[in-house]
Amino acid sequence: MGFKHLFKAELNWTSKKEDPAVKIYSKSHQIKIEGKPILDVSAAKAFKGDSTLYNPEDLLLSSLVSCHMMSYLYVCSQNGIEVLEYSDKAEATLEVNPDGSGRFVEVRLHPKVKISNPDKIKLALELHQKANQLCFIANSCNFPVFHEGICEVD
Repeated sequence: MGFKHLFKAELNWTSKKEDPAVKIYSKSHQIKIEGKPILDVSAAKAFKGDSTLYNPEDLLLSSLVSCHMMSYLYVCSQNGIEVLEYSDKAEATLEVNPDGSGRFVEVRLHPKVKISNPDKIKLALELHQKANQLCFIANSCNFPVFHEGICEVD
């Protein structure tokens, strides 16, 4: 077995009902992680949350796209590929059931990478699959993560 790491987060929420007759709670809350700025979170607008705040769905997708990039940079360095730029416009599809439950059914990453060596374009594109195999977040998901990469040379 490998190393184990423990991550901690503290959530704080207080009821802020504007009208006691209304049976809808505020979804806004704060998450604290020691040594980091407080993260203000709410539900997505579609679920009666504050659209100006991050929501759990935003954070899950952000975690996945960030982890993939870091895994990709790692495998590129192992394979002698100099990455000059990396961007991604990721999309996650969430399906909600009639009973209110739901789940992500897929994520599509659209990484756009700029490298220095034109001879390594094919390998650079193939390494997205290896990065996905190493990505901590992708390995924790129960839905497929697709990669539709583009690679350019500077």
